[in-house]
Amino acid sequence: QVHFGRWLIEGSPAVVLLDVAATAWSLERWKAELWESCAIGVPWYDREANDAVLFGFLTAWFLGEFAAQSEPERPFIVGHFHEWLSGLGLVLSRSRRLPVATVFTTHATLLGRYLCAASVDFYNNLQHFDVDKEAGERQIYHRYCLERAAAHCAHVLTTVSHVTATEAEHLLKRRPDLVTPNGLNVRKFSAMHEFQNLHAQNKARVQEFVRGHFYGHLDFDLDRTLFFFIAGRYEFSNKGADVFLEALARLNYLLRVNGSDTTVVAFFIMPARTNNFNVETLKGQAVRKQLWDTANTVKEKFGKKLYESLLVGNLPDMNKMLDREDFTMMKRAIFATQRQSLPPVCTHNMLDDATDPILTTIRRVGLFNSSSDRVKIIFHPEFLSSTSPLLPVDYEEFVRGCHLGVFPSYYEPWGYTPAECTVMGIPSVSTNLSGFGCFMEEHIADPSAYGIYIVDRRFRGPDESCAQLTAFLYGFCQLSRRQRIVQRNRTERLADLLDWKYLARYYRQARRMALARAFPESFSYDPPGESGAPGFRFPRPASVPPSPSLSRHSSPRQSEAEDNGDDGDEDERYDEEAEAARDRANIRRPPGLAATDGG
Repeated sequence: QVHFGRWLIEGSPAVVLLDVAATAWSLERWKAELWESCAIGVPWYDREANDAVLFGFLTAWFLGEFAAQSEPERPFIVGHFHEWLSGLGLVLSRSRRLPVATVFTTHATLLGRYLCAASVDFYNNLQHFDVDKEAGERQIYHRYCLERAAAHCAHVLTTVSHVTATEAEHLLKRRPDLVTPNGLNVRKFSAMHEFQNLHAQNKARVQEFVRGHFYGHLDFDLDRTLFFFIAGRYEFSNKGADVFLEALARLNYLLRVNGSDTTVVAFFIMPARTNNFNVETLKGQAVRKQLWDTANTVKEKFGKKLYESLLVGNLPDMNKMLDREDFTMMKRAIFATQRQSLPPVCTHNMLDDATDPILTTIRRVGLFNSSSDRVKIIFHPEFLSSTSPLLPVDYEEFVRGCHLGVFPSYYEPWGYTPAECTVMGIPSVSTNLSGFGCFMEEHIADPSAYGIYIVDRRFRGPDESCAQLTAFLYGFCQLSRRQRIVQRNRTERLADLLDWKYLARYYRQARRMALARAFPESFSYDPPGESGAPGFRFPRPASVPPSPSLSRHSSPRQSEAEDNGDDGDEDERYDEEAEAARDRANIRRPPGLAATDGG
């Protein structure tokens, strides 16, 4: 069962869909062939591995047919296989000696993800793991064998980051030939500040949700409230949610002790097992809507009386603009906002409330959304959707409405979430154990000046890393509004670094290398020099220091302009056009890749 058509995404690429279910009757025969040819046995109960077997044999069958029916032209074919689930097709292509140049990309090693989830000291023990024993104990030995076979059979092995390259070298026992970073389709705006307008619009939508969620306890100024968030798969330690929560508790203490009027609302967007929305959360949004309707009703009556008074040439008598009924309506609305309980931490009813890692940690650190807390927590255990009755926004709109994405991951081979923040002009926190963090450290002289804060989780202990993250968060809270705008402008300019138009060159390089190894009589490959990075780095901006401690006035008193909402830092030199021109000049092709970027 094969379908051919166009993929409904930008570019409309041709796509062949192979229906694995339609050939399930061949599973046992193909598993026997796999054992005879490769000595890899797949147990009957692993449905995902069984699907991988079916897909692998179908892929090899398809590639063989395509090559055979392309005679006599005989095109040069490159098969690029991603992850262990597709790897068997590569192994079979090599064992059947198909005329196909093969590339295998591992985005994260199977064993590495399991080991990190088990809270082992992963990076300090990489070279000491008994990989066969570790895979066997976790009952994934057959999957590990498929992945390792694909890695060794491929003409070219690539990973998405240098972090994963080191991991693959020790766990898959082959050093990757290339690093192929993940990119994004970057949609540039014609107006330079359009993304700033989108931030303001979507922030207003997030603020509306916060108004409803904290009804009865809205004792903080939303104009001085910052929205932080973490999102992704619910891997509590791998994604760094444990470090983030501990840092938020420390940040709460710092803000309270220093008498800050800044409030932080931290969102956790991670899907977990729930049975429904929290009634109190739904009620909050209903109360907010009721207040809005009441205010609109009174406003319309007030506006009508004002209009009629002005129409006859009289100034309105303010004592007669609102009658007793209006006051009664408003008092009833005010009474509806009163509640005795604190705003809920979680928006849903959790099935494992007592053992849930996030909720357990929140109870331990004591962040219960009380009025004295300067850090508020909202755990939304479901991916965002514009059809949700609670927070009706898509993920992209939500990200644009926040001020900072926080992703202090321990295991993150690449990290699309901080990359998505960057292309939307939203600053983010990453780590030097994520591919994205290492990529940015390699290409930017001072990442924090561009809104990319990188926590050291490789060479520091958990407590030191948490302290560094806390310092980043507290420093961000001290930034003035103008400094945050300047930082967002810089962050958005980094989008070109993450654009597929720029990063696709690494994939083209991998395919050329594979062709040269599979068909040496027709292709040659000259590896680029080692000096690809110099001249390829963003320098530190000369103007507007990113740290508020460096840009404060010498007087401890705020200026009158700052008190009125204008940040009063006109003395800071900032020429955005000149800075942007310098940044664009720094995104030029690395010397070593110039010859391989053939369009």
